[in-house]
Amino acid sequence: MSEIETKDEQLVNEPTLTLDECSPELRQVVAFEEVPEELMDMLISVYMVSEPTSREAWNSMPGSAQNVLDNFEQFHALVALSQSYSGVDFLGEMQETTLPDHMSEEEQQEYKAVLLDKVLHNCLKDLCKQLKQARRNPPMKREFQEIFKK
Repeated sequence: MSEIETKDEQLVNEPTLTLDECSPELRQVVAFEEVPEELMDMLISVYMVSEPTSREAWNSMPGSAQNVLDNFEQFHALVALSQSYSGVDFLGEMQETTLPDHMSEEEQQEYKAVLLDKVLHNCLKDLCKQLKQARRNPPMKREFQEIFKK
């Protein structure tokens, strides 16, 4: 069996997580935002891999910005949603983008990966900025909190 076939088989046999196995906060975000089923696998995947960078961003924010939300899990769920939508938009745009012929396939993939990483990082940065603004903007703060009301 070739290395590619082995990797494909591992992906097929790898257990997939469901929304039920994720945090209640992510389930609340999904319900509130009416996330389409087609985005669910990506959202859950982003949620699972983004925790370390989300936690780092959360820990670097002032306490007053953190207090806009109840806890880190709410922040993490919002980050995952933002990154999922932005990632889908970016990938759609990249399919329509023609990269220079002088770039090898590997260089093109690396270029796309770097750009995607920047897009995802900007989502995180933007959410931090919004939380900092919301601490002094009661209507904006209520918008964030409304997502997590039961």
